[in-house]
Amino acid sequence: MTITPTTLTRAAGGAAVAAGLIFIGVQINHPHLDIASITTTEVVLRNSLKVLMAALALAGITGMYLSQVRRNGVLGLIGYLVLSVGYLSIMSTTAIAAYVLPAIADTNAGYVNDIIALFTGHKATGDLGALQTVWQVQGFAYLAGGLLFGIALYRARVLARWATALLAVGGVVSVALAVMPDAFYRLLAFPNGIAMIGLGYSLWRTARSSTPQPAGQPVTVDAS
Repeated sequence: MTITPTTLTRAAGGAAVAAGLIFIGVQINHPHLDIASITTTEVVLRNSLKVLMAALALAGITGMYLSQVRRNGVLGLIGYLVLSVGYLSIMSTTAIAAYVLPAIADTNAGYVNDIIALFTGHKATGDLGALQTVWQVQGFAYLAGGLLFGIALYRARVLARWATALLAVGGVVSVALAVMPDAFYRLLAFPNGIAMIGLGYSLWRTARSSTPQPAGQPVTVDAS
């Protein structure tokens, strides 16, 4: 198989769609997180899928940025870099939840409870050191990066505009949901997840429409 820019762009679109689907899927019927559930196979599997989601999302937004570098401009570059930091942080903290916390739950229950509180939007009672700072950076990068990158993609007028707008405002929606009761907490993933699905599919279609057509075949143009 020949690797071309079109192939890579379509792969990035597929990665973004997969990331959005996983991000939403792992939240459905998610068990309550506590010292007992963090060690279960189900929660470890869900957190492992979240690590995969962050990696796929990073590949997806990279394809979105590189496929339209000039149109994205400086704002797009800043937004892409900040959002990348957000997804890299999500990958790191989720890996801790998936593989570190279950291993120390029996020997250091207090520390694990504090980390779970941090991860679920509650106040930790103990000192979490650098992890507290990483979590704060993650939250800022995820929200600010999504806003800036979404605005840049919206201005570029290449990908589906409803999805670019949802990516931009998704952070604001997430903040609103974060201060609501726990029953709404799992909905935090939905705005960004839906945006990633829409952006990924739009990127895939855009790459497909730009593929050179065989001689004698009409050239199709993506109308989305």
